[in-house]
Amino acid sequence: MNMQFQPVDRVFEEPETSYFLFGPRGTGKSTLAAFRHPGALLIDLRLARDRLRFSADPDLLKELVEAQPDGTVIVIDEIQKVPNLLSVVHLLIEEKRRWKFILTGSSARKLKQEGVDLLGGRALRKVLHPFMAIEIADRFTLDDALAFGLLPLRFSVEKPLETLESYISLYLEEEIKVEGLVRNIEPFIRFLQTMSFSHASILNVSNISRECHVKRTTVDSWISILEDMLISYQIQVFTNRAKRELSVHPKFYFFDCGVFRALRPFSLNDQKSELDGHVLEGLVAQHLVAWKDYTNAKHTLNFWRTRSGVEVDFILFGPLGFWAIEVKNSKTISLDDLKPLEAFMEDYPEAKGIFLYRGQERLYKKNILCMPVEAFLTSLTPNKSL
Repeated sequence: MNMQFQPVDRVFEEPETSYFLFGPRGTGKSTLAAFRHPGALLIDLRLARDRLRFSADPDLLKELVEAQPDGTVIVIDEIQKVPNLLSVVHLLIEEKRRWKFILTGSSARKLKQEGVDLLGGRALRKVLHPFMAIEIADRFTLDDALAFGLLPLRFSVEKPLETLESYISLYLEEEIKVEGLVRNIEPFIRFLQTMSFSHASILNVSNISRECHVKRTTVDSWISILEDMLISYQIQVFTNRAKRELSVHPKFYFFDCGVFRALRPFSLNDQKSELDGHVLEGLVAQHLVAWKDYTNAKHTLNFWRTRSGVEVDFILFGPLGFWAIEVKNSKTISLDDLKPLEAFMEDYPEAKGIFLYRGQERLYKKNILCMPVEAFLTSLTPNKSL
């Protein structure tokens, strides 16, 4: 889908104080900062010139900032590339001159490895996600999102799939290889492709280790790298007040369903309906994660799976409500499809059941709201009940 896509404001609510803004490459961190603060002092550590200057002389930052009037916003892009600057930022924040720092980064791993204190809590940690449907309004279509995801950089290009494939290559080159996060990039690429078969599925590290021909400890370390770089996450089993024996393994997701599609190699065993189902579940997952992170009140996002294999895709719980959500890549609703939700609601009668499907009608069956997944996504708004 080719769109002349102009920068848009986001539903992300910016703190009044200094903050870290983490997010994978291409989620629009720099664009958002420039959109909201056109007069900010920008230090772009993606540029070799700036990176070398501040690596050689971190105190240069202090000299530049102290020349700015109170109230100036200072944006430092990709702060993890020169982690020593954080000690200078720490000192400047303590001067209480009302400067506001926005410190963007695509990974906190380098900061952790360097043993850098993330400003001792003096700056909040926020995450920017791919677009939510509500942010692009009538430009959102379900088919387009399922085909190419919602990473902002893929809009306004004629060949979004090629853009996503290039994105993955550049990400590997710049973030994995250059930062020295793994010694040998080729086995890691194979690992990434293997992980794509775990998207929207129960994570089995032993199987992944066997398929990649690497040690289990190596797989654990590489999964940790993906999570630190914010390109994947895990959802744990909902165990609150459990009445049944539950699964103990988490589910794994890539942060954007378009990136997942670009990573996923073709397999002779692929069934289109099953693959599309994983994409659809991932699209819903990334929206729920964004809703949770952008909503001020704290909520938890889990899934529910019994030892016997009864599973509900998402359990969202917090001050705004308690929901059990099942996603099906189907245009019709069968009573069997609703049974997992019924089982969960039998154990948790206070929960509201939502069944998302590819049909067009909004229905109420077995005390469960059944609604088109596109309608659900386009109405999902942070800080508002589902």
